[in-house]
Amino acid sequence: MTDHQHLAERYVDVWNTTDARRRRDLVERLFAPDATYTDPLGAVRGWDGIDEFIAGAQRQFAGMSFRLGGPVDGHHDTARFTWLLGADGTEEPVVIGFDVIVTEGSDRIGRVYGFLDKVPA
Repeated sequence: MTDHQHLAERYVDVWNTTDARRRRDLVERLFAPDATYTDPLGAVRGWDGIDEFIAGAQRQFAGMSFRLGGPVDGHHDTARFTWLLGADGTEEPVVIGFDVIVTEGSDRIGRVYGFLDKVPA
């Protein structure tokens, strides 16, 4: 049985890991080799695509970090959750998003569908 809360926490950790080698290791542990990530800003496949997409977001929002915006809701192989992106130590997020993850097995992500609810002008 999938622990959706733990999976979402691991997912946020990947987005917050700025050391390239460590981030890549976490990507390979969390995502299936042919996993897909799709949001309004892009669509990528596989470890290389996901890792490069995350690195790009980190460059764009340097000095900011992701955190879960509330409880994770999930059933079967699917979970949904809100995330917040903002400067460390501040309450007001710059970006708010909503992701749906579909697992492969109990501990790997096969697909991510991302939505952006609040973005900078």
